[in-house]
Amino acid sequence: MALLPPRWRLVLIVLVAFCLPILSGVAWLFLTGSFDRVHGLIPQGSVALKNWRFLWEAVGGRPPIRVPLVNSIIFSIVVSTSVVLISSMAAYAISRMSFPGRRMYLGLVLVLHAFPAVSLLIAIFYILRRLGLFDTLLGVILVKTTLELPLGIWLMKGFFDFLSWEMEMAALVDGMSRWTLFRKIALPLVRPGLLALWTFSLLSAWGEFILPFTFIVSSQNFTMAMYLQTFLSEAFADFGMLAAVGVFYALPVVVLFMIGQRFLLNIYSGGVKG
Repeated sequence: MALLPPRWRLVLIVLVAFCLPILSGVAWLFLTGSFDRVHGLIPQGSVALKNWRFLWEAVGGRPPIRVPLVNSIIFSIVVSTSVVLISSMAAYAISRMSFPGRRMYLGLVLVLHAFPAVSLLIAIFYILRRLGLFDTLLGVILVKTTLELPLGIWLMKGFFDFLSWEMEMAALVDGMSRWTLFRKIALPLVRPGLLALWTFSLLSAWGEFILPFTFIVSSQNFTMAMYLQTFLSEAFADFGMLAAVGVFYALPVVVLFMIGQRFLLNIYSGGVKG
């Protein structure tokens, strides 16, 4: 800290003050899941693995951890990949093509993003029931993908708007089709945006709780968020195991964020360097 200018020392102190409660909570969560009992808010006893037994056995009538874990992985990967594919194609069309209703479509996309998902739950429930997709992982995947598309389209449109027209016009003059141009020229140039959107959508899907909790009933379709909620629904929650499950649930997100943080920063730039 001695090497920092005085103003940056103040900034560092403020950042540490803001981060300290969060880091304390994470440390408490890890310690609570590692000790065999909790007295009040203080972990006590000896270090034990009994709180982690959910990793190798079914606990309290719940499904084995591999079931919600696999469901969450499938849910997150399919949603994030679908959002990237659909958003990139829609955003490219909006950015590069002029068609009737273009402005109205952009406005509708923005309005749809402004609606909270909770206000649409009843309508979505009836739609899924009529389609036979209620209590299925596919139904929740379709709903989550649809709700993530407005943000994805707006983000990718910013990246495509930043690209130069000259290279694309030269490719069209040389006889390249619009689809080939999109795949071989436009997409590689906005790769940082695609990776940022994929990472952001994956994190959002991994932490999704409201949609699975509302539209999934069968335990074989539980996600990790619903599995964690089952520990809170008990009259006397096992806080040690609850903390262990919470650490296990958060660990992939932390690892993914550490790997993809530089791509997430591209979301706020809305463009690429070329």
